[in-house]
Amino acid sequence: MVASTVLSTGTAQAAPAGCADLQAKYPDLKGKTLVNAVNPHTPGYEALDPNDPTKYVGFDIDLGEAIGECLGFSLTYKSVTFAALLTTLQAGQADIVISDIYATVERAKAADFITYLKVFDGVLVAKGNPKGITGINLTMCGAVAAENTGYVEVPLIQALEAECKAAGKPAPEIQLYDNNANCIQAILSGRADTYVNDVNTVDGAVKAYPDQLAKATAVTLPYSVGIAVPRNNVEFRDAIMAALTLIQESGMQVEMMKKWNLPEDQIEAPKLVLAE
Repeated sequence: MVASTVLSTGTAQAAPAGCADLQAKYPDLKGKTLVNAVNPHTPGYEALDPNDPTKYVGFDIDLGEAIGECLGFSLTYKSVTFAALLTTLQAGQADIVISDIYATVERAKAADFITYLKVFDGVLVAKGNPKGITGINLTMCGAVAAENTGYVEVPLIQALEAECKAAGKPAPEIQLYDNNANCIQAILSGRADTYVNDVNTVDGAVKAYPDQLAKATAVTLPYSVGIAVPRNNVEFRDAIMAALTLIQESGMQVEMMKKWNLPEDQIEAPKLVLAE
């Protein structure tokens, strides 16, 4: 299931200048087929192609394909739950993870990360926001939050328990699901009151269900989205970071972001997030 890197114009873009030098520097990658572990339930980032369910489409898919083209390798995909992304990488069942995963020091105990996007979260609620939720704060006391297992938002919501109790209010309840689609369905069905996740995912849900859902607010979290690679494989990590840098400098990443309606100011220059 390999999707081609296609820009908003509908034409493929050649690898940026400098990729030939990288292929000479990292010859062991050329001609290889690597496995990218993805949780394909985040439209705009990674999802099944509605026109061909044997393929994946999205910004992360295009970015991974562009990195592969630059370094001379191709990608296949392994679909797993979000919580299994890093364990799949650790088990050697995948070579890389490019799947809208936030790079944190805690997660870096399982993988090295190379960042490429800033994190802007949105707060999804039912139309009219009947619970008056305005973020991960006291307005969430007594509310039911649907979240993906392993999301960084889970401990942030859990940390509200003491603050809510001190205010004489019930703690928020968290329902855990395996993917974004199930979290959104929890609000649509009335099982949950809110869902906090990437703002583009939240905006997409509102666009899909404008009569039933709304975005209460957008919040900035102190994280970045990153590409996960096996820990301490420095040569592979350096190769991915170098290719990503070229792709950003060439303007390709911005074009891909435009294609998938991601805000340009979300781009972040590559940096490493490693375990302390």
